[in-house]
Amino acid sequence: MQLKPIFDNIVVKKISMEEKTKSGIVLPDTIDKEKPQQGEVIAAGTGKILDNGTRSQMEVKVGDKVLFRKYAPDEIKIDGEEYLVMTQTDVIAIIE
Repeated sequence: MQLKPIFDNIVVKKISMEEKTKSGIVLPDTIDKEKPQQGEVIAAGTGKILDNGTRSQMEVKVGDKVLFRKYAPDEIKIDGEEYLVMTQTDVIAIIE
């Protein structure tokens, strides 16, 4: 199944970030941790339609790694994979 977001929505795949203690113990990504704030854009809409009828340009594109607001995305699960859906305005920065 493919997702095709509309307007200024984007679909992001979580980037799990393993943490290590000072002694080298790897802490797994668990439910008790805060939600991830990084991800990779796997699909992007065509832009929001403005009041004057024109379409705004999307700043993010497929393949961009982004930082986003912690509680902004909606979580969805398709074919056993977890994705985040948010608007472009929820993205804080593109990681280069």
